This record gives sequence, C-alpha cells and structure tokens, in this order.
Amino acid sequence: MAKVFCTDMAMAVTTDAVQSLGGHGYLKDHPVERMMRDAKVMQIYIGTNQVQRMLIAEALARRVRNGAR
Repeated sequence: MAKVFCTDMAMAVTTDAVQSLGGHGYLKDHPVERMMRDAKVMQIYIGTNQVQRMLIAEALARRVRNGAR
C-alpha cells in the first residue's frame, strides 16, 4: 500500500512541477524531467500500481469475508 501511495504522490508532484515550469520541465537537462521519469519507473517497478491495487483489494476482501479486523 505504501508503494502505491508514494509512487502515485511522486508522479503527481513531479507532473505539477513539470507543468509549472512549462517547456523547461520537458528538457532533458532539467532535473525535474529526470525526477518525473524516475517516478514513472517506480510506478511500474515490482508490479504496476494497477496490479498492486487489485492485490490489495483482494487481500482486504478476503479479510472482510473471514471476519478479521
């Protein structure tokens, strides 16, 4: 859950940073462009966030069915 939250937040923050910088944010020489690429890679690394969300939902549903809290 932490991986999904942190990578989504990193992507949202870097996307906002790139947009606020305008054209400069997309330049290869700008550090924000690298940060955005790194954030995107982390969303994909060790399973995509969509797959991770499905696994989390299944685990939570299993806990609810079993009556665990």
